Amino acid sequence: MIPLNLPDYEIKLSGTPTKPTIFDILRRKYVALTPEEWVRQHFVHFLINHKGYPATLLANEVRLKIGNKTLRADTVLYSRELKPRIIIEYKAPHIAITQKVFDQITTYNMLLHVDYLIVSNGIQHYCCKMDYDYQKYLYLGDIPDYQEI
Repeated sequence: MIPLNLPDYEIKLSGTPTKPTIFDILRRKYVALTPEEWVRQHFVHFLINHKGYPATLLANEVRLKIGNKTLRADTVLYSRELKPRIIIEYKAPHIAITQKVFDQITTYNMLLHVDYLIVSNGIQHYCCKMDYDYQKYLYLGDIPDYQEI
């Protein structure tokens, strides 16, 4: 896998050469090692180890239902009262972060009504704070520390 614009961590790999897996600390199991999963695992460790996010309040692959359609938010941070606070969407490093990606995460937010949206392909990271009063989002220069949200 390619190096990312995220800090290194102690990666746990398993599986076979043709079907490699990586350990997901939130789901507590090995999952298929795809380029997107590589980004997710690095980003989750970044949030926990460098930004102070409690692992107990983060969840991967959160199922959402819109009508008869089931979607999955890549990662959600919850408050201590289990209210969704942040939705994080990951893309593989070779996938550009476009308006289409923000449209995808905005769809998830129609259900969750979070305070922040984060999108990362492991190279570029974007974070915006929702402003529901003015129906827009404000781009932030950095991913906030947990204490700042």
